[in-house]
Amino acid sequence: MSRQSDILIIGSGVAGLIAALEMASFANVTVVTKKTADDTSTSQAQGGIATVLDDADRFEYHIRDTLDAGAGLCHRDAVESIVRDGPKAIRELMDFGAKFSLSDGGDLALGREGGHSHRRIVHAQDMTGREIQRALLQAVLGSDRIELLENHTALNLVTKGSLESRLPDKPGDDICFGCYIHDTQSGEVIPWSARAVVLASGGAGKAYLYTSNPDVATGAGIAMGYRAGADIANMEFIQFHPTCLFHPEAKSFLISEAVRGEGAILRTLDGTAFMEKYHPMKDLAPRDIVARAIDSELKTRGDDYVLLDITHEPARKIIDRFPNIYQKCSEYGFDMTKDPLPVVPAAHYQCGGVVTDLDGRSNIPSLFACGEVACTGLHGANRLASNSLLEAVVMADRIARVLERDWKTLSAAPFTEIPGWDPGDAVDSDEMVVITHNWDEIRRTLWNYVGIVRSDRRLERALHRTELLQREVEEYYWNFRITRQLIELRNLVTVAELIVRCAMGRKESRGLHYTLDYPETDDKLAFDTVINRRDEGKTG
Repeated sequence: MSRQSDILIIGSGVAGLIAALEMASFANVTVVTKKTADDTSTSQAQGGIATVLDDADRFEYHIRDTLDAGAGLCHRDAVESIVRDGPKAIRELMDFGAKFSLSDGGDLALGREGGHSHRRIVHAQDMTGREIQRALLQAVLGSDRIELLENHTALNLVTKGSLESRLPDKPGDDICFGCYIHDTQSGEVIPWSARAVVLASGGAGKAYLYTSNPDVATGAGIAMGYRAGADIANMEFIQFHPTCLFHPEAKSFLISEAVRGEGAILRTLDGTAFMEKYHPMKDLAPRDIVARAIDSELKTRGDDYVLLDITHEPARKIIDRFPNIYQKCSEYGFDMTKDPLPVVPAAHYQCGGVVTDLDGRSNIPSLFACGEVACTGLHGANRLASNSLLEAVVMADRIARVLERDWKTLSAAPFTEIPGWDPGDAVDSDEMVVITHNWDEIRRTLWNYVGIVRSDRRLERALHRTELLQREVEEYYWNFRITRQLIELRNLVTVAELIVRCAMGRKESRGLHYTLDYPETDDKLAFDTVINRRDEGKTG
């Protein structure tokens, strides 16, 4: 049975929920999320939101820090515009009920993180994302114009090209009319018409073997956008968070960068501090430098992890500032007030994605994107800490303003009828081992060959493997009945190939992309790597 909504939003993190709340003032909105609404990267974000609120700070300083971290690839107009909207974003979150940590004087408490020259991180202790998610979800559930669909997975975007050709994956030259949605519980594939579709589905950390991301981070928005003909850029820039807890049961529990911001020191297992060898900011260097430094120390020394040491700070300060991290580490047998923590890098944030302008528009009319799934030009070759939540709030609000301005015209147009999903000769699969095996191979391939340090030979191996997997997964996809696991596998292998191809196209080292064959930065190559499926002639 077909469904329709004025606006369809894919994803329930901060970007999706802000967009929904702002759009509910003029439209009926449906938010689709794969599992529960709070199972998002937002809810796991510990650090905070970067913005200028202190008298000693300036927008110009935040802009400079962002440009420095972005290694020459940030779009200056995006940086200046988004940074200057930071205070407004904080007020908006507080208006929706988010409660942030306060100083003794009652002002917002400001932390500092790597790459920042000043204290400007608005936070809720070390559970900022969880608090934002709580407040926004409460507001969404209180709205009678927002429908929240849990356990529903976006399958394919519907465009003019796909309707005219009757090929569900054919890139179209015109407008996005909606999306096919898979109901996890019933197995039904629902044609869903909408006047606008907003991709807010987060990143693709699960393409890597070790990641700080939740299990839902499988690159859905990027893969669907690419299949529909959206421009995709800068997928080679995968940010590895330097400090995830090394423990067999921790599942890469993140140790926030704010811990280093409050004085923690990285040490080798013999207690030697090593960051001064790699950057003048030492332990507060940008993430790409810290991750490579740790990777270098591990490979040089043959150790499994390094140590993050904050034991020299007062115990009460540590517990009050990082209650969640302190509790989690205690559960794994570490008292961070007394014990240095074993840490390793893990895939954390995707700086590239669906290319948008500064109002969130993709190159496909009526298709928007915001949050980690989008590439606005803010992050360049390396995201500055805590700029991601800032970007998500600002860009979600801008998409809402654009749609509100044009809503009289948009709402006058009738919904486009989307045909039912044709399963063809697909049958139920009795070989889940195919999905789990291919998923594991994708993640190991990217971890081993497209990780913190790359080379031409490693990338060639990765491309060979991902192309083979792409063919195998496509054959499996069109012959067996749709499941959420199969959708995720297909998206992951698509995103994996995009990462590899973007990395192969950058013949230099810049930001998060470091290759042994081109170890220097080449100023002549300071441009985005853009891939578009239509340009490649891939139409089926």
